[in-house]
Amino acid sequence: MALTYAKSGVDIQQENRAISALTKQLTYKRRGFGAPITDVGHYAGLIDFGEYALALTMDGVGSKVLIANEMKRWNTIGIDCIAMNVNDLLAMGIEPLAFVDYIAISEADDEIMRQIGEGLEKGARISRITIVGGETATLPDIVNGFDLAGTCLGMVKKDRVITGERIEPGDAVIGLPSTGVHSNGYSLVRRIIKEAGYSYLNPFPCNTDTTIGDELLTPTRIYIEVLDAVNRFDIHGLAHITGGGLMKLHRITRYGFDITDPLEPQPIFTFLQQEGGVEEHEMYKTFNMGMGFVIVLPEREADQASRMLGGKIVGKIVEEGIRVRGLEIE
Repeated sequence: MALTYAKSGVDIQQENRAISALTKQLTYKRRGFGAPITDVGHYAGLIDFGEYALALTMDGVGSKVLIANEMKRWNTIGIDCIAMNVNDLLAMGIEPLAFVDYIAISEADDEIMRQIGEGLEKGARISRITIVGGETATLPDIVNGFDLAGTCLGMVKKDRVITGERIEPGDAVIGLPSTGVHSNGYSLVRRIIKEAGYSYLNPFPCNTDTTIGDELLTPTRIYIEVLDAVNRFDIHGLAHITGGGLMKLHRITRYGFDITDPLEPQPIFTFLQQEGGVEEHEMYKTFNMGMGFVIVLPEREADQASRMLGGKIVGKIVEEGIRVRGLEIE
């Protein structure tokens, strides 16, 4: 039987229903200075700060940390933590400024913390942000191992926020390459590796110079160069492709996406799909499949923008649906 994200324990539809149940209770809104200027559900939450909007994102590394534990190598997951937050800010054209982290751990460990800090520092340098604080909680009765998450603060002029509302049919879609699985879908990844009988220490069949675990710990790409494109081109929409794969595109527009020339997925995706017997549409609904970030802009600017960013024109905006080479994703 083909594996799916839901069968691995993560049902995105159920998760969305649970989130909806939570957010329906969040009815109080501050007024005046500091009032919210976006609804819950976009990539970042924005509040009024005069001429500017302050933006907040919050995300974590997820079960990728379990692979780090198996490999006893924790020096990349800090990059993932910052990337998952910073990329969400970039998906609204917002400059990241500062970051705080949260580590919940069953037992304080000097070496784990040192390596986490190493990754956080590298992620901060790439993102041009300062880590201004954080919190570590030792919770032996609650946590088995540790969890790593964080919050990023950004700022943008209110008239420069990119929400996707200007997207229209005919716009070009540019895809920027990912570095691999990034930091989503690891419940399914781990289920596939387990059921296929592999160890994370086994050589990666597509490149025997590395192990499966090392391949899966490749850190999430930080797309800080998107800010340069925002200042140069008439960008209509931006999307960070995370959990839910291409379904994330619904977050920025009611229109559809016809991906006729997708980026080539890295070998890790082919390996996971084959070993798990995962259907093609399920892969695109779970993983980034080689495309970690999407830019939507007028067709006349697409060639120049794709060259500048090292991406590729992968398709265009259509009236409805999400398709990849004719395959209906939804």
